[in-house]
Amino acid sequence: MSDKKVPEGLLATDQPDLFFEDNSVGRMKKEVWESSDKEIDDILAEYDIPSPVEWAKPGSYIQTTVRHEVVDNRRKNDIVLIPVGSTELHGSHTVSSMDTLFVSAICEGVRRYTAIKGAPVNIALPPLNYGAHPYHHLGMPGTAIIRENVLREYMIDVMLGLWNDGFRKQIIINNHGQLWALEATIQQFQKQYQLPGIFRVIDWHRAVREFFRTKDRGGKWDTNFVHADESETSLGLLLFPEMVHMDHAVDTEGKSYLPEGHFDKSVDPFGRPSRWSEGEGHFAIEIAATPEGVVGKAKNADPEKAKRPMAAILRYLTLLNDQTLEAFPPGKTPPTEEVTLRTEAEMEPYLREPLSPGWKSVYGLPRIGQGTKL
Repeated sequence: MSDKKVPEGLLATDQPDLFFEDNSVGRMKKEVWESSDKEIDDILAEYDIPSPVEWAKPGSYIQTTVRHEVVDNRRKNDIVLIPVGSTELHGSHTVSSMDTLFVSAICEGVRRYTAIKGAPVNIALPPLNYGAHPYHHLGMPGTAIIRENVLREYMIDVMLGLWNDGFRKQIIINNHGQLWALEATIQQFQKQYQLPGIFRVIDWHRAVREFFRTKDRGGKWDTNFVHADESETSLGLLLFPEMVHMDHAVDTEGKSYLPEGHFDKSVDPFGRPSRWSEGEGHFAIEIAATPEGVVGKAKNADPEKAKRPMAAILRYLTLLNDQTLEAFPPGKTPPTEEVTLRTEAEMEPYLREPLSPGWKSVYGLPRIGQGTKL
């Protein structure tokens, strides 16, 4: 440990520019940061990572769980994880469902771990196998682009259906460059319906950005996280190696028209003035500069590099699950009159367990305020 001065409320690490907050999230991250390689392997083993993706496995997702078991699970844990991805070219060396596979594997790992603890988190089958895309993806073969207004309205309907089924704590887990559309989804959902609950989107790799640090900043990586590159290919090699053919991996470099420093990389490692998604035109579009579908050095991939960020996101989502249920046990939501403009009396029948005596479906709830037009 260095002798650097530690600001109040922060925890020091072995890196001079890296601190973690002195709270439960920061302490968890620091523990993972300082874990030995064996301890990281042990963490992954607790979540049974890697394992084949379980889209068709009975009991893994809400839609593949027998209905009475869905109800039993919801009474123990009414949080739902909603993995969302895309269909996007990730180079000739891997598959276009990569984003969806990543978030599915992560959510499934958390479900397995919480199931052992007796209250499995719920997962909704990925509603987005095709995603919204930034403009610079336009024209890439293998990439199917959904208009963000269509995606937003679709996701709002998914959220409403899950809320109506008693899943009123909804965590969208995203791996794809569509964060702005998912943020708008949550905001529009609440303007349109004003429902008590927990609604959040997490760009999982950004949530644990410290674990994608390059070697010159104390991390494991040769290059910064971009797209279908060292980082994503390493994750693929860890989670589904049979769908990664390294003999077809390539190294590329995007073409920027401005000096470095204005726009950040994919996980915001530098805290630059703008995120990568907050502009267009300052760099060449993908089909002109990197038609291979890789932005970065995919040849540098190694599954060992992906283990620590994977352990970090699994631990974080477990902590989020536990602390959410501690604050609001199953069947409980944030106070209606503190998080909406509705009254407790108005919402009482809609907040009951679905199909219980006196329950009313949310589809019959009058809408108020902004965004009420169908």
